[in-house]
Amino acid sequence: MSTDGNTLLSIDNIEVIYDHVILVLKGVSLKVPEGGIVALLGANGAGKTTTLKAVSNLLRAERGEVTKGSIEFRGERIDKLSPSDLVKKGAIQVMEGRHCFEHLTVEENLLTGAYTRKDGNRAVKDSLDLVYTYFPRLKDRMRSQAGYISGGEQQMTAIGRALMANPSLILLDEPSMGLAPQLVEEIFEIVARLNREEGVSFLLAEQNTTVALRYASYGYILENGRVVMDGEASSLAENEDVKEFYLGISGAERKNYRETKHYRRRKRWLA
Repeated sequence: MSTDGNTLLSIDNIEVIYDHVILVLKGVSLKVPEGGIVALLGANGAGKTTTLKAVSNLLRAERGEVTKGSIEFRGERIDKLSPSDLVKKGAIQVMEGRHCFEHLTVEENLLTGAYTRKDGNRAVKDSLDLVYTYFPRLKDRMRSQAGYISGGEQQMTAIGRALMANPSLILLDEPSMGLAPQLVEEIFEIVARLNREEGVSFLLAEQNTTVALRYASYGYILENGRVVMDGEASSLAENEDVKEFYLGISGAERKNYRETKHYRRRKRWLA
């Protein structure tokens, strides 16, 4: 991967096994540069969420473990750290499905994101103001119970809660899931602003390949627990295989593609 700047996150040839028998990731390697947005793409079940949980060390709660390879954050091995220790180092995951505390208000949800911080109430208040700057909707709903706000507002709350930990890397899992296209665009625009203006790096797992490649600088495509293709986001968006399998676009010469045997084409880039 050719990127400018230092490598913030490095995943090197990891394997992940669940319940001691189910091999889910098979030699996955990827890098996230300092200040970058990297997209992790693929269909449901490809291994995107497992990759993020391998980084954030949430696998153990699901009887999973990294059995081979290594994961480094700022050049330090992190695959044996606790999730809370990793948050303190500046890497935090926003889970798929938002997972707000429904009985708490929006602002109370946001403040839970600052529980690991030791830099005082003034700094936490500054972070809260920053969240409200990027997510003005949340300021309007700050006293509302999170269980009664919209799905888009819950996603904003989840990202805002992650920002309260003052992270340098956010692992963002399926931010577009269940949201209207206009809201998806709004959230990705905010992600781009946070990256550009605050220097927050993102590794985002996403099924919406079109949107992800528009905002990311680099992308990796997973299938069946393996990286089958990677490259600059603009190049992937123009790649014929990516267009055909993930964007639903087919060249004129492939109008009868569905009548052909899929594996002939697929095995060329799955080999």
